[in-house]
Amino acid sequence: MSRPRFFVDLPLAAGDSLALPAEVEHHALRVLRLRHDAPIVLFNGRGGEYPAALQVGGAAVRALVGAFDPIERESPLRLTLIQALVAADKLDWIVEKAVELGVHRILVVPMQRSVVRLDATRAARRVQHWTDVARAACGQCGRNRVPPVDYLDGIEAALAALPADELRLLLQPSANRPVRLPSAGDRAALMVGPEGGLVEAEVALALHAGFVAVRLGPRVLRTETAGLAALAALQATAGDLAPAAGSVPAPR
Repeated sequence: MSRPRFFVDLPLAAGDSLALPAEVEHHALRVLRLRHDAPIVLFNGRGGEYPAALQVGGAAVRALVGAFDPIERESPLRLTLIQALVAADKLDWIVEKAVELGVHRILVVPMQRSVVRLDATRAARRVQHWTDVARAACGQCGRNRVPPVDYLDGIEAALAALPADELRLLLQPSANRPVRLPSAGDRAALMVGPEGGLVEAEVALALHAGFVAVRLGPRVLRTETAGLAALAALQATAGDLAPAAGSVPAPR
């Protein structure tokens, strides 16, 4: 049975007796029903992880931290998901599953057909919430580095935030090219529109900025499905599941 994993936004070191944050304590004791000396794993998003033992008793629940394990479970791809702002439950699902699928970065962007609108205060609260969702997803899937989730106020700001050398893919049902990367280990940005799709001006802006229109197949997918399906396809063909050179025997 695998050890429960918990994100803690604290420095970690072997031999420490660490007081656990309230939310970690609640999840460990009230949700998972862990007991004294239960084996757990702690990570702080800075790489690697620490096995630990839960210490229950006294004023605070603590963890006795073990030796650092430098293991990483990151994708060889550096994929940025540019996701149109959609309803809260859909966006939580997208963030959670994109993290599980190995996304490197998520940019949430309001677009013309986005139904939801956020002012600066609400946007800041949502970013913190999405960050918490990403941390929890890392705890579940084994990642030790938490992908950043940022909110950018418009497609122009999103385009300006992309590195110049990053391959740019725009999901469009009418595109002729299938979604794929030229070779394994590439960097790429993937843009997904809102429920009603991108307007012509947004498509033109993206194409002018170097995006290539691609599609997943003959069916039109919902916004909460499209980006995740594309991430899975890219991981299968050029990322986590791509065969290493020489690893597949030649046919006889």
